[in-house]
Amino acid sequence: MSSHQSQNRSAYEEQAQSGVFARFLATVEWLGNLLPHPVTLFAILSVMIVLLSGILGYFDVTVMDPRPEGAKGRSADGVISVVSLVSAEGLQRIVTGLVTNFTGFAPLGTVLVALLGVSVAEHSGLLSAAMRALVMNASKRVVTVAIVFAGIISNTASELGYVVLIPLAAMIFHSLGRHPLAGLAAAFAGVSAGYSANLLLGTVDPLLAGITEPAARMIDPDYVVGPEVNWYFMFISTFVVAIMGAVVTEKIVEPRLGKFDESQAPEGLEKQQMNAPTALEKKALRWAGVAFAVTCGVLALTIVPENGILRHPETGEVAGSPFLKGIVAFIFITFAIPGFVYGRIAGTMKNDKDVINAMSKSMGSMGLYITLVFFAAQFVAFFKWTNLGTVLAVKGAAFLQSAGLDGPSVFILFIFMCGLVNLSLGSASAQWAVTAPIFVPMLMLLGYAPEVIQAAYRIGDSVTNVISPMMSYFGLILAMAARYRKDLGMGTLIAMMLPYSMVFIVGWTLLFYVWVFLLGMPVGPGAATYYQ
Repeated sequence: MSSHQSQNRSAYEEQAQSGVFARFLATVEWLGNLLPHPVTLFAILSVMIVLLSGILGYFDVTVMDPRPEGAKGRSADGVISVVSLVSAEGLQRIVTGLVTNFTGFAPLGTVLVALLGVSVAEHSGLLSAAMRALVMNASKRVVTVAIVFAGIISNTASELGYVVLIPLAAMIFHSLGRHPLAGLAAAFAGVSAGYSANLLLGTVDPLLAGITEPAARMIDPDYVVGPEVNWYFMFISTFVVAIMGAVVTEKIVEPRLGKFDESQAPEGLEKQQMNAPTALEKKALRWAGVAFAVTCGVLALTIVPENGILRHPETGEVAGSPFLKGIVAFIFITFAIPGFVYGRIAGTMKNDKDVINAMSKSMGSMGLYITLVFFAAQFVAFFKWTNLGTVLAVKGAAFLQSAGLDGPSVFILFIFMCGLVNLSLGSASAQWAVTAPIFVPMLMLLGYAPEVIQAAYRIGDSVTNVISPMMSYFGLILAMAARYRKDLGMGTLIAMMLPYSMVFIVGWTLLFYVWVFLLGMPVGPGAATYYQ
């Protein structure tokens, strides 16, 4: 056994002896460390799908197709059989489809295009200045809500929220005579536990929709899931999560932390500072706001009037229109134009070369994502080719119905399950790429639309980020927190953030149930609640 493994084992055993909660956290960390890298995980799962298809195909595993006779994609005999890839035909299909699986994977292009626009706003300094203006200009009475709210909004460019807003929030609380770790916790809760909620569509929306759509097409080959399908619910969630985060901070976390003891912090704490927006930055923000309003006004002319050129050409409706189908292009425009206007006035962008450099920097940071997508695309394609997803969905739906779990209450179990899985598999795209091919068809067969299923997944995927050691920024947050308490460890940070996870999963799930099933509101434009 290597010395590194021995140290990890010793740390695990030491934590496991310090109480029930510590044992739980140590177990989560240990289980998470057992998982391979997400790229390796998808490669392994792809091989397992091929082998499993060979075994089940050999035994002729079949299920009856629940779709009505004559439905597109339904075989003439109404039977769904597992298709083996362990054959000459299977090998040929794998080899010839390797590239097209990757290039045709919907999230790849949509995320990259959206990121191009966001990168201009980020590298020009617009997003950083906007967050500083929102938080630092807030009155003392509303600063907690403003910090959580800003954290949620920063999800449009998540790295900025972690790198800029979280340390800024700690500094603001410290300057107000409040405990800086309470400010850090509030911002961390907004950025990470409030992940997915937002007033605007961001890169995560086309990412998840691009995974949901092929999963839905296992049941309905023509089903379309656009990036906008969860916008209504995520919009209202922004305010509810912000309020919940502020209440947890002021009623639970801050009283538990008590008065800040300067002696617990390392030396040099007083030298840390984050400046408010300068006069030039404020001027640039105003003009960026004007540019954003004008851009939105021009786009509105294409969709709001009854004869708008981007309405559906046949029905004249917004649902299914070119506007919604091309929403990624508008995400690009509404970030790129205000971003360049801000940069031009603030002096951070002077010409087209600066814009291109900003875009290329963001693309350069996407190498790991592109690698992950290659292997995830193979896994999703193999799952579809073999019919394993459909067979599993039919059997799973039958089991849930026989157990009496086919009502809206099934989403409570689904959300909690997603939150639990997220503790060990922190990547939203990786987790959804694994679970969507199973749960989207399964819940569709119970009568629920993919849009609603995706909205429920986003709750579970978000709320446990702040207590997951596997979350990619967890180490960074731990280092930031150590600036204010020298002996702060992982268990302390997780214990501080656990109330947010508990309140968010209950409150957000309740909001979902009320919004979707009691009020009957759609989760997004043209989004159905039930699937027939």
